[in-house]
Amino acid sequence: MASNDRSSFETSWGTARRGDRTEFRLWAPSARSIELAIQAENDELDCLAMDKDAEGWWRVTTDRVAVGGGYGFRVNGDKVVPDPAARAQVGDVHGLSKLVDPADFAWKSADWAGRPWREAVFYELHTGTFTPKGTFDAIIDKLDYLRDVGVTAIELLPVAQFGGRRGWGYDGVLLYCPHEAYGGVDGLKRLVDAAHARGLMVFLDVVYNHFGPDGNFINSYAPEFFHEEIHTPWGAAIAYDEAPVRAFMIENALYWLEEYRIDGLRLDAIDSIEDTTETPLVEELAARVRAAFPDRHVHLTTEDDRNITWHIERGPSGEPKLISGEWNDDFHHCAHVLATHEEESYYADYVRQSVEQMAKCLATGFVYQGQYSRTRDREVGHPSGHLPPTAFVNFLQNHDQIGNRAFGDRLTDLASRRVNECLQAILLLSPQIPLMFMGEEYGDTHPFSFFTDFDGELGDVVREGRRSEFRKFGAFRDEEARKLIPDPNAETTFRDSRLDWSMKSRPTYARRLAMTKALLAKRRQSIVPLLADIPAHCGSYHVSDSSKAFVVAWVLKGGAVLHLFANLDDEPWAIPADVMKGDLTCGSLVHAHPKEAANELATGVLPGPSVVFRLEEQRLIADAPA
Repeated sequence: MASNDRSSFETSWGTARRGDRTEFRLWAPSARSIELAIQAENDELDCLAMDKDAEGWWRVTTDRVAVGGGYGFRVNGDKVVPDPAARAQVGDVHGLSKLVDPADFAWKSADWAGRPWREAVFYELHTGTFTPKGTFDAIIDKLDYLRDVGVTAIELLPVAQFGGRRGWGYDGVLLYCPHEAYGGVDGLKRLVDAAHARGLMVFLDVVYNHFGPDGNFINSYAPEFFHEEIHTPWGAAIAYDEAPVRAFMIENALYWLEEYRIDGLRLDAIDSIEDTTETPLVEELAARVRAAFPDRHVHLTTEDDRNITWHIERGPSGEPKLISGEWNDDFHHCAHVLATHEEESYYADYVRQSVEQMAKCLATGFVYQGQYSRTRDREVGHPSGHLPPTAFVNFLQNHDQIGNRAFGDRLTDLASRRVNECLQAILLLSPQIPLMFMGEEYGDTHPFSFFTDFDGELGDVVREGRRSEFRKFGAFRDEEARKLIPDPNAETTFRDSRLDWSMKSRPTYARRLAMTKALLAKRRQSIVPLLADIPAHCGSYHVSDSSKAFVVAWVLKGGAVLHLFANLDDEPWAIPADVMKGDLTCGSLVHAHPKEAANELATGVLPGPSVVFRLEEQRLIADAPA
């Protein structure tokens, strides 16, 4: 850190400024020679020999590369490759890297210390399709709107430079380099600065389980970076038992949090990280992050198909020991099945007992806590009822659950408006941390499809691979039907995935937006103050025997009890007398949708579909399972 308003983080890979000189470093233990390739004025390359130490690091310090100048590494006197830890590129991932001085940027929000985890309301967005311009600067123009909606944290899909100019970002190859197409280094810093000035957190999705297929040259000079004998869905596993490799990823996390003042990271698909060491990468990374920022609210979230809990356990004061929250796919799957009645693929695990699973998920965390999954043909998960609801990030939609559908269709198009509105209330008022996908706040119906920017043989492989993924679905068993699935490499697929901001002013969408604003205001006023000091095993539930109805109760801070009454059926539900105890009119009404549902609930009947939240000082659910 050069000064309070200028941030830099020195990594072991890449470059480090030494006054007017720069040290260049590359780990390439198997290389015969590495030279620093310097872009000359005539665009030719001057090469400077680098020295190798016993651990396989090549280094040179020189003043021959000016800030903004291009450089790369020539391997074994032959191919010139970019710096894998480059902060910027001169062009695309195949070209030279650009030297950056991190301290050049002066922060206006240098005193920002973040926000407590319990205040998080996530808004996941893809930089390239969130606005017509598709840049970091264009996002800044929407920050006041997002703050007014009630969002407290924007979460960017990965921005590390990938092959081409359009893509989801999960095939990044230069993990320290914000994509030039989005606005590069200064663009991202301006966005973070502007968000902090408005009280908004910024989270970044990062990928530590694989590199993308286009522009990753590491194997050509450091094959030790990978375990060729360990296979993953994306190729050879990353060799996390090598200290320089481990440092590359852990320092990447610290780099984003320090140099860009990012407030938190989402660690993508940690179940796909093949770590052969005794200490999982996520454990070490999270511990390093916790130790590095004692004076800031910095948060980590994870995606993991295994329903593990060791990484989201809490300390004696209820604080996260490592990870703040786990993305809870179980909640999404239950809600989706209840809303759409789909039962193919992984939804099959949530069809037979979807109502009970939804209630269990809301009350105790995961649905699968060690039970057998037919779809996965194994026991899945660990007990999670002892964890506070804030250990889980819930969502009705996200980039995967929309974009991995054949046509990228949203829940707004797949379920009735009334059910959608009930589920939105459940998402935003339950004590879990809520996440919305861009456009969800006003019920956007535009698709968000899978798109890439590959051509040639790789483009063909990606296109056919995408379509073949749907062979197991009844609607796409026929080859001709699969041809209707949008080509991910077609620019039209990308363009069609952009938000249409004019929609939110139309009556139906404006009504949904007003509802979202009202729900988040109620969350901020009534729910968030109760999300600290939550006791273990705080949730209980009861499920109807004959309809899609359930009740959930959570004991929150100070013994206050939040009650959810939900009926997602078309018919009214007469709540059995032996289920409830106490007076259903006592305490305070937080929310009812539709409004008349609150009055009917007082008579012991819940119309359908409807949702009621009440805040009481006692449990109203009798003999409910913990």
